[in-house]
Amino acid sequence: MNFSDLPYLLIGIFSGITSGLFGIGGGMVIVPAMLVLNESSHHAIGISVLQMIFAAIFGSYINYKKKNLNIKDGIVIGLGGLLGASFSGLLLKFLNDISLTTIFLCVSCVFFIKYAFGVKENAVKNERSTLQKNIILFIAGSFTGIFAISLGIGGGLLIAPILAYFLGYDSKKVVSLSLFFVIFASISGVLSLSTSGVIDHVVIHKGIIVGIASMIGVFIGIKIIEKMQISSHRKILLCIYALSILGTTHSLLKKLAIISF
Repeated sequence: MNFSDLPYLLIGIFSGITSGLFGIGGGMVIVPAMLVLNESSHHAIGISVLQMIFAAIFGSYINYKKKNLNIKDGIVIGLGGLLGASFSGLLLKFLNDISLTTIFLCVSCVFFIKYAFGVKENAVKNERSTLQKNIILFIAGSFTGIFAISLGIGGGLLIAPILAYFLGYDSKKVVSLSLFFVIFASISGVLSLSTSGVIDHVVIHKGIIVGIASMIGVFIGIKIIEKMQISSHRKILLCIYALSILGTTHSLLKKLAIISF
């Protein structure tokens, strides 16, 4: 490890804090940050997905110890994510850097608008049978796994609104389940991306550095969320979206400018 690894360490810590706070894999921070560091979109996604394993496992362990994680629900949604994410490598074979960056930017903008204009959580607990609930969890995991890992964002931010709307889960339960989901999706994603040649020795080196640093951030994030008010939680989330959108937009414009010349 040398001085050039310092930006990756700092990015890892910051992304880990977002993982602990919002139940995400950290890709909304890592992918645009890697693009700013002139990594290709494919390498940025590979680094992001690899570090998610570190952040998600460590964060889920802490949540489980604090009795904030429902393992049964987590396994059902995780198995769905495992299935969906297995198709991520195939999708990346057919998309170039600009296409991937554009898709990521569009996803970021959609969810930024969704949260910025005050979409409220469904606080009403829907009365559903165990079978119905498990079907919803599995489908939500599968759908999110297909698209999230392909974009290197883990899926926490995509899956949270689904759980809140269809199952009426409160924000605390959504955060812990989302982070647990990322374990399954990221492992499947790493295997798929490795098979497709996206993850090489460079991605592994940088992904491990970012991943270890993210564990420090996860610990900090979970400590913060225990004392944070809901209004403050939402404002910080919006700031993360805004930073991600700005970084990705800058990267996309730079790539388009290179092509135009």
